[in-house]
Amino acid sequence: MDTKQDNLVRVAIVEDELPAARLLKSMILSLRPDWEVTHIGGSNEEAVAWFKANKTQPDILFLDIELSDGVSFEFLEEVRPQSMIVFTTAYDEYAVRAFSVDSIDYLLKPIETDRLRLAIEKFEKRTAAYFRQINEKSNWKEFPEKINGQGKTYRNRFLMQRGNQMEVLMVEDVAYFFSENKITYAQTFRQGSMVVDYSLDRLGEELDPALFFRATRQILLCSRAVSKIENYFQGKVSVTLSPAFKDQVLVSKEKADSFKRWLNY
Repeated sequence: MDTKQDNLVRVAIVEDELPAARLLKSMILSLRPDWEVTHIGGSNEEAVAWFKANKTQPDILFLDIELSDGVSFEFLEEVRPQSMIVFTTAYDEYAVRAFSVDSIDYLLKPIETDRLRLAIEKFEKRTAAYFRQINEKSNWKEFPEKINGQGKTYRNRFLMQRGNQMEVLMVEDVAYFFSENKITYAQTFRQGSMVVDYSLDRLGEELDPALFFRATRQILLCSRAVSKIENYFQGKVSVTLSPAFKDQVLVSKEKADSFKRWLNY
């Protein structure tokens, strides 16, 4: 990054619907009027071309999942931008956190101002220390490397209550988490199931997305538990788990491709 303006936050929007892109830009500027916001296109092809043509990458990228020429993960695989990413989608079926992408958040369309504000605040909290350091050293070039190099720490264990005793459940021992009657359970590989005092949404935030995938609203599964997948009707995918789940696990058509990519990562 260059030094033409200290603390200038550069924002890029990849969105295939121009009215939605204009609205998002307006919402961002209403919350952060000093930011520089650019709409760089609505297709993977346009996004790839823009990033290849611009050496100065945005600090934060608002990235629609469904673009005019496919899903935006194709763009990410080709360019691998150093920007922090906020995914936007009209489909809550997409398990964005299942990708090994260092995303801040994802916003469900139509985007609400309060949710956008939270995503922006996450970005600011994460970068505040680095901005101070950069201002002191005036070394913008190293900023993206430092941000991406810090790494996110994912949960690797739970402290569980069993009767009058407490015991540690290691995440590596969990085959999948599932929800039933508003209660979340951890199904282990060897010790059966047990109640976990976390929602599947929160678990999706705290567990390594390279290892766990939100296959359906009811189940968050570990890659080690997947023994077989089969194509199903209407573009869905049937998943066989070990240990077996009590119900049939069907990954929706919208998530089938991302699920297969996750398994093949």
